[in-house]
Amino acid sequence: MEGAAGTYNSRTAEEVFRDFRGRRAGMIKALTTEVDKFYQLCDPVFILNAFAFPEIMDGVLRGKEEKENLCLYGLPNETWEVNLPAEEVPPELPEPALGINFARDGMDEKDWLSLVAVHSDAWLLAVAFYFGARFGFDKEARRRLFNMINNLPTIYEVVTGTAKKQSKDKTPNSSSKSNKSSSKMSRQAESKTLKIPPPKEDDESGEEDEEEDDEEHGNTLCGACGDNYANDEFWICCDVCERWFHGKCVRITPARAEHIKQYKCPGCSNKRARA
Repeated sequence: MEGAAGTYNSRTAEEVFRDFRGRRAGMIKALTTEVDKFYQLCDPVFILNAFAFPEIMDGVLRGKEEKENLCLYGLPNETWEVNLPAEEVPPELPEPALGINFARDGMDEKDWLSLVAVHSDAWLLAVAFYFGARFGFDKEARRRLFNMINNLPTIYEVVTGTAKKQSKDKTPNSSSKSNKSSSKMSRQAESKTLKIPPPKEDDESGEEDEEEDDEEHGNTLCGACGDNYANDEFWICCDVCERWFHGKCVRITPARAEHIKQYKCPGCSNKRARA
């Protein structure tokens, strides 16, 4: 599969990690912010309006009888696709779990997404260390690669909210419900109408608070891509699930946020729609 394999131009642990992070971001999108589209593509019967998703129809609609072994692929450019497994034997890259569409209607949706997330984590690790073997990484390079991967929450942790819970356990004051007035994050939560993290303060007395805030914010993860908080990026909090998101991940700009009275993330909005 050309799209899933990408190009073999990675040579260092850092380059393989960038490939890992891009594929991971794409799969997280499929299981969170773009879950409605992913759910439809994994229909076991696959009766789908060909005009609904024209960009993914090519190479996917190859006949109803071939829909048994659909796979979720993450791509290095932070996108994803649901497709048939590679035809080459052996495949160019390790293959993800086959037949994820079979279990969809036989399980609770939340449990099914969690199952897909677990298999996605296993696939990402397999691909990363396949590249490590292909490029002859030594013990130090493999250790460096694993440590970079291990610093990110797993897809399963992002999808199930475990990553958010772990973050709260470490720094409870980073929650949007925090009452600590000295925290920039809590001030953002108190001003729900703007949902914009306040700019970094330059006053002389705020240096210690900023160091404490940076430590708290560093454990806050985006509900879409799973990356850490950065004080130079725009973030927005969902009023339903109370998870934080990069504005760019949910396509919300600071200007648009000012006019939103109650923000619902794509995942919460999709749940309401299907209910």
